[in-house]
Amino acid sequence: MTEFGDLLAKCERTAFKLEFRDQYMTGDPGYLAWEAGDLTEAVRLYSEWTATARTAIARGVDMRRVRVVSEPVSTYIAFEHAVTPGVNLAAGEAIRWLPRRLASDLALPGNDVWIFDGRMVQFCHFAGDGAWVFNDETDDPAIVTLCSSAFAAAWDRATDHEEYRIQSSC
Repeated sequence: MTEFGDLLAKCERTAFKLEFRDQYMTGDPGYLAWEAGDLTEAVRLYSEWTATARTAIARGVDMRRVRVVSEPVSTYIAFEHAVTPGVNLAAGEAIRWLPRRLASDLALPGNDVWIFDGRMVQFCHFAGDGAWVFNDETDDPAIVTLCSSAFAAAWDRATDHEEYRIQSSC
């Protein structure tokens, strides 16, 4: 298994991500800071991610992410939406949101996935409670094509972060 940072460092053109979970690591310090009402601290705790993404984007890598979400959104998705401007957008990453109900007719992979340069994918596996379990990657052309097509379809249908208004029961 290759570390994400190493994959991004080797990336030359595009790094696209599809996310499907409504909850990730709820013990994460950034999430806990946001939950305690400290958005500034939550964003600061992701500064390493922001710097890593900014470095790749400065080299010319087009970074995009689609978050497929249930509505009303979970508390965790409300957190992601709140930190996106200071974490992802600040780095230059483009973020779009796709309500799950609008993705029913799309062929999507079963796990979160990064697609690097349209040549390799890294699947991200999580436990039911959102804890990270492991990543695996493949350069199998059929799988890369499936994931690339899925990303393109989701991207075309999704709403830019600046325009997406979360529906929350929180």
